[in-house]
Amino acid sequence: MPKSYSEQEREYIRKRLKEEAAKCLAKYGVRRTTVDEIVRRVHIPKGTFYLFYKSKELLLFEVIQEQQENVNRELYQTISGIANTEFSAEKLTDVIFEFYKMTEKMPILKLIDVGEVELLVRKLPREIVDEHFQDDTDTIEKMLALFPVKKEVNIKVISAAFHAIYFATLHKAEIGEEQYDEALYTLIYGIVLQMI
Repeated sequence: MPKSYSEQEREYIRKRLKEEAAKCLAKYGVRRTTVDEIVRRVHIPKGTFYLFYKSKELLLFEVIQEQQENVNRELYQTISGIANTEFSAEKLTDVIFEFYKMTEKMPILKLIDVGEVELLVRKLPREIVDEHFQDDTDTIEKMLALFPVKKEVNIKVISAAFHAIYFATLHKAEIGEEQYDEALYTLIYGIVLQMI
């Protein structure tokens, strides 16, 4: 029979699982991060892990999602700041470009390649992936509400376009290091011009 934990113990274990999963993800990536390694670091039995998460992928996805939410919060604050000043497509593009450059430097996101993202998404329940994309769309809609957006703009299409840019960042080497920043900026600027 599984051990029962107090709410305080549950919160602590969940926090530690996420901390160690983040470290493993940054060091090993999705494929080589194992439940055995995570529970060893947290000092809990393997069976206890499954009281909190049905799979390693759900834990890793939650860790990545929390980091993305932190970045989105910061982006929203920055965009709110420029929305209240003299706004231009160039200023908005600059802010979004810096957001993408910042995510490139995040240890976890730096180490996850396209194959690992596909592996992770493939092993997650479809409703969790759909919910994640809907959250992204909601976040973008909230940000766009700060600006004079064209009436005919389809928020889902804009959200998908920004997702496409994110996936392009995973192919930086194939795009070419020398042209990458300029190409990234051009793509973002093109989307911004379609919106406003």
